[in-house]
Amino acid sequence: MPDPLRYNKNFEKLSYEEKQLLEETKNSIVDFVEYSSTISDVNYATRNAHAKTYAVLKGEFIINKDIPGDLKYVFDSEKYEIVARLSNAHLKINKNKRDIPAYGFSIKIKDESGRTISNYPLVNFPLFPVSSVSTFLQFFTSLNRFFLKKWSNVIPLLNHFYKIIPSTLNPSFLKNVWKFILNKNNFMLSFDYHSVGAYRFDDKMIKIKMSPRNVQKNFGRRNSVKESVENFCLNQDYLADVFIQFCYDLKDQPINKLNVEWINSPFIKIGEIKIDKNSLLNPNNCENELLSFNPFDSAEIFQPVGKIQKLRDEAYKVSLQTRKKINKLLKYR
Repeated sequence: MPDPLRYNKNFEKLSYEEKQLLEETKNSIVDFVEYSSTISDVNYATRNAHAKTYAVLKGEFIINKDIPGDLKYVFDSEKYEIVARLSNAHLKINKNKRDIPAYGFSIKIKDESGRTISNYPLVNFPLFPVSSVSTFLQFFTSLNRFFLKKWSNVIPLLNHFYKIIPSTLNPSFLKNVWKFILNKNNFMLSFDYHSVGAYRFDDKMIKIKMSPRNVQKNFGRRNSVKESVENFCLNQDYLADVFIQFCYDLKDQPINKLNVEWINSPFIKIGEIKIDKNSLLNPNNCENELLSFNPFDSAEIFQPVGKIQKLRDEAYKVSLQTRKKINKLLKYR
């Protein structure tokens, strides 16, 4: 294999128009979070994405002893403490038994002193339906406003949704949609989880995949997702292999084209996630509810790469600031 491409900050450089749209989106996020307790009928302000928490867990990230020698320098310990949050991608907390099968598995990796080294918000679909920053920001702003004003924002939302459709009509995306449909009823913890966007690995760029080893696909199928997750985590260990792919060529491994898979880049196992049974933390505890998995809070050598990724920094920050302000006023416990 050739040498991996080196990180360049120009990969996440936004245009003036994109920066203006981002400010508008941030305002819509504030409005959504301020009204989120009413939207979801709960007594606290929620996130404006992945609002529903299934579980908060503690575990370990164990480094692969057979990791290639030229990668070992990035890790100075054999294992790291992690905190994981399992969630549903919907903006609104659905209190029904059935949820849309769009799941999140966010991981916070800590050093021996408890400081955050890196945050990785992973999801169970490997691609993102749009690569245009402007199209995404306009759609997400209209989606936030739809939840606030409903019918008065239906037409703008549909117009922006229509603009997304062409970017999903490629073989890579359609293949993964079909695979997702076939597996939509599988147990949440049986899915692979993906970074979707790219991340730094020192001065190189990678994508991440986490694949479970010991989870039955039909586990707890008669129960709600939350009940199944809690039952599994109380009684069984969770083990998953962690793989990375390096970016060698922007044609085969594009940084800012998130609607296609990376090809011609082998998966390299760098470690495993281990969560022992009965490692559940209280998801309703104020400290756990206010957990942030902003990947830009990571050490510099592990930060996200790309324009869509760059949007997360501002979005996470404004969402967390608004939630903290409201939930402290409500004295949420």
